Amino acid sequence: MGTALMRLVDASSWIEFLRGRTSEAGLRVKALLAKGDAAWCEMTLVELWNGARGQPEKRALADLEREVTLYPVNEQVWALACSLARACRENGFTLPSTDIVVAACARGSNLELEHCDKHFEKILPLAAKI
Repeated sequence: MGTALMRLVDASSWIEFLRGRTSEAGLRVKALLAKGDAAWCEMTLVELWNGARGQPEKRALADLEREVTLYPVNEQVWALACSLARACRENGFTLPSTDIVVAACARGSNLELEHCDKHFEKILPLAAKI
């Protein structure tokens, strides 16, 4: 299980960091990495590899794979994701499945979610109720 400091980092914040943007999200990821408190899940890795640009970004991502804690998208997470997707639809939200799975992984692993994606403003309050 996660610690109070460990954060599951969504692709939205990883992209800010990997592309060297001087944004609040990029700085938060940099700080999490420095403390060893950054984590991700397989869904995030798929998103990042799908959008990786150029060899420097691909090398940085490969290096991060060796050091960042991986939380699995296991059977429990898939069940949570289905419940969360249902809750989103019941509340009138049609949101990206990838974001729902990442939120479910954070919830199932008892981790805070680091992100800069407005979709999570709708997803996370619902996830807290599941």
